Amino acid sequence: MVYFIVAIHSDKKRKEDYETYIRLVKPIVEKYGGRYLIRSDKVTPLQKEWCPERFIVIEWNTKEQLEACFSSKEYRAIAALRENSVDSRAIIVE
Repeated sequence: MVYFIVAIHSDKKRKEDYETYIRLVKPIVEKYGGRYLIRSDKVTPLQKEWCPERFIVIEWNTKEQLEACFSSKEYRAIAALRENSVDSRAIIVE
């Protein structure tokens, strides 16, 4: 299994763009075999230095599925909505 883990800090001014992205990305992720384990804005920080507003964990069977999803034409068409509206930090854990 491979896990895509991302912490999000939003730009409140671009909230509508990010909400559109959230709505559009889920079916794309699922089409490529991703399964959301966590997709929540209910985050309780244990350290003041790090407090993402949203946290997402997606499980994939293979890294190739993950890479196919995020390099797909469908995903690239909406990626700017996320890139221009939030600050995100992501990792892949195998």
